Amino acid sequence: MRTATRPVPTPSEAPGPPRPKLAAHGVSRTFQNMHGVDVPALLDVNLEIEPGEFVCLIGPSGCGKTTLLNLFAGLERADAGELFLDGRPIGGPGPDRAVLFQDPALFPWMNVVSNVEFALEMIGVPAAERSERAMHWLHRVHLGRFAKAQPHELSGGMRQRAALARALACQPAVLLADEPFAALDAQTREILQRELQEVWSETRNTFVFVTHNVREAVFLADRVVLMSAPPGSLVAEHRITAPRPRDIEDVLLSKVVVDIHAHLSKEVEKVVAAEIDL
Repeated sequence: MRTATRPVPTPSEAPGPPRPKLAAHGVSRTFQNMHGVDVPALLDVNLEIEPGEFVCLIGPSGCGKTTLLNLFAGLERADAGELFLDGRPIGGPGPDRAVLFQDPALFPWMNVVSNVEFALEMIGVPAAERSERAMHWLHRVHLGRFAKAQPHELSGGMRQRAALARALACQPAVLLADEPFAALDAQTREILQRELQEVWSETRNTFVFVTHNVREAVFLADRVVLMSAPPGSLVAEHRITAPRPRDIEDVLLSKVVVDIHAHLSKEVEKVVAAEIDL
């Protein structure tokens, strides 16, 4: 009797390493100022972000953090280099990515639950499912009892909770946040940081979070990526290995904050020096 043998896969058939969820390869971006002069925002940026990873981007003002976020969102195009989502070129926005801005951008004529339901309608969720899914996420961010409130009746922190619920309800693979807590008072900001940590620990979306706040970055992230003075490139990264849930007053986190802040200060000094030389 002949024993069946299993064919050995050829190198092309052998499974390779998992693809990054997001990738930027040699990405550069230039804008024109009001005088028609080219101003480089990003220069030869290379960054890979793994599925389910929480990455914070920090750097001095004008270093291209928001530009890089917009490129991943498909809201802008690079002048050079390539951007990928799951190994496919990013050609524009898509429902697989949700963006949180500093302004929650809720429709003022809709109540809170209607704002969430409208986002679900835009991605094709059947009408029968929208209300239940919207309410689930509003309860998850502690806004269930304010579902019928109008945006102007909410505090700044509550509006950001509503925006987060709207984004999470759409179940995106990637969340992109551009300083969503920057305009909030310190106490509200810490509350939302803790709530975001808790929600993300359950959902494990791939998360790219732009912030100027080093403590916030270290508290939230798996990895903090430091960008240089403009034109922005990546100059350092710090992996945060502290277990979750984290305490924002953790001494070990505080030591990392000091290290990153020292490195960031050098990049800020370069920006100041460049302005003095103008």
